[in-house]
Amino acid sequence: MIAALKAVHIAAMLCWCAGLIALPLLLMSYGHAQRQVRYSEFRLLTHYGYVGFATPAAVIAIVAGTGLIFAAEVFDLWFVAKLALVSLMALCHAWIGHLIEQSGLQRRGKGRDPDRGYRMPHPAIVLAVALPAMGAVLWLVLAKPDLSWTAGLLPQFMLQPRGQLP
Repeated sequence: MIAALKAVHIAAMLCWCAGLIALPLLLMSYGHAQRQVRYSEFRLLTHYGYVGFATPAAVIAIVAGTGLIFAAEVFDLWFVAKLALVSLMALCHAWIGHLIEQSGLQRRGKGRDPDRGYRMPHPAIVLAVALPAMGAVLWLVLAKPDLSWTAGLLPQFMLQPRGQLP
């Protein structure tokens, strides 16, 4: 059971990370397309890449990872750090979706300022945040470092069980 969950989780994480890398690259290469044919390609690639590939992969990775938490009973500090970095990856995912949506709305004149168009932030910013997060997640999972030294940085109430666990 644990091996199957790990396999599903790893495969979904690989697909999600590929989407987090490919979608900003698509935004950079197609984002300022002047011809309608190129713009239509851009909209189809980004829409289906986000809705049909990256988002389902993210959901599957998170669901399988949640199942692994309880199946393997992983409750270490390195795991908390991993969850924080995965949350950062989820924020990058949401921001990519926002950029994709805004690129379509502004092109059709339904955005905030239809006369000027949308000044999209450079998608490389997403890569600059997501790539180190992905690398750090990979390092944390493979190294499983002892982060007990961080206990001194946390308030005391966060270091004691609150009576819910036997």
